Amino acid sequence: MQITAAMVKELREKSGAGVMECRNALVEANGDIARAETVLKEKGLAKAEKKASRITTQGIVECYIHAGGRIGTMVELNTETDFVARTGEFKTLAHELAMQVAALAPKYIGDGDIPPGTEVNPQEDCLLQQPYIKDPSKTIQDVIKETIAKVGENIRVRRFVRFVLGG
Repeated sequence: MQITAAMVKELREKSGAGVMECRNALVEANGDIARAETVLKEKGLAKAEKKASRITTQGIVECYIHAGGRIGTMVELNTETDFVARTGEFKTLAHELAMQVAALAPKYIGDGDIPPGTEVNPQEDCLLQQPYIKDPSKTIQDVIKETIAKVGENIRVRRFVRFVLGG
């Protein structure tokens, strides 16, 4: 099948991937844009796994105050370079995570942070395993991996805090 520039452009707008990555995914999917999106996601997740051991020393602290000022959160999100920490994708992810913490009140970042002998439901109490508030078919870990694939660097939630008025 002939891969047109319009097809590459459409896939690029949907996925945020590079031009050649989009073209190669379309070739692999025989021009099927939906399948090409799946191919890009699989490759992105593989990239994210490869980057997981990289050190993250740069980043931002994002704050979110819920309407009415009764709930506030702070999230420290780290990445490898300050260049990526200043990108729109990274800042958006940090804001989304701060909103997630305000909405679902996790207690731990991941299941490795749960103290031994503590009985909790990891899908409720661990931020990385919670369903994403804007798309419950994804977990927060999935959203972070998608951003890793877009920005090309490792990303880690270092810590967060949630304040409730009178709580």
